Amino acid sequence: MAQAPVPTSRRRPKLAELISDDIKRWIAAESLGEGDRLPNEKALMELYGSAKATVREALKILEVEGLITLKTGPKGGAVINQPGMEPASRMLRNFLHFQQLDGKQVYQLRKLLEVELAASVVGRLTEDDYQQLEANMTACSCCGGEEDHRHQRFLELEFHQLLARACPNPLLAFICQFLNDMLRDLVVIKKAYVPERKQFDHANQNYHRQLVEAYRAEDTLRVRQIMTEHMADAESHMSALEAEMAAQMLINSDFLYPHNHRSKLHDLLTDNVAP
Repeated sequence: MAQAPVPTSRRRPKLAELISDDIKRWIAAESLGEGDRLPNEKALMELYGSAKATVREALKILEVEGLITLKTGPKGGAVINQPGMEPASRMLRNFLHFQQLDGKQVYQLRKLLEVELAASVVGRLTEDDYQQLEANMTACSCCGGEEDHRHQRFLELEFHQLLARACPNPLLAFICQFLNDMLRDLVVIKKAYVPERKQFDHANQNYHRQLVEAYRAEDTLRVRQIMTEHMADAESHMSALEAEMAAQMLINSDFLYPHNHRSKLHDLLTDNVAP
């Protein structure tokens, strides 16, 4: 009879971690913002009844997380920052890169959320936003050559990032920007700009142009329709690309790793196998 899996015990948090978590709750409760200061080290030591080293470790945790900046000197101390999304996005992407993520899984979410984000932006775009979208589309239409095709894929994703930055829902904006970052990583890993895919290029440019026109008309229904079609079309191209890449790897095992590289890797792995 199979034995039940033994539950893994969670690591007990260190005192410095508990203090940093409590400071974060205090920042939120007091609605503190960028540029505000935390109490000095001595005040925090008295508040938590902790040694200076423990308080400094707690502050260092907050600094690594991007929530504060530690400044030295007479006017130094812990100054609150507004964290950007990049550190959080990068950590989540690092986690998911070990989960064998593919384009189909990304588009399972993207097909739903990009449509909702697109609709939420109707009537909120400024003239500056439109100028950035127009500049993006112009740059896309000028790309040519392998390196340019790689850059074009990034520009096409940046078009959607521009929309996300105008989204009034911060959670929806974060998730959509994160999915676009995941696709950007897949573009690099899978070389999703080789071979040249003119049909995909023209389709993206056409959908982006139609979206801008629908936004200027403030036609929410039309925006939803175009973005729905755009995401379905993009998914089909991504699926075709991944199938093509898989076929190339089957035909040529040197596609990813040259023979001498694989031999060295094999030797290293063999040397590290216990006798």
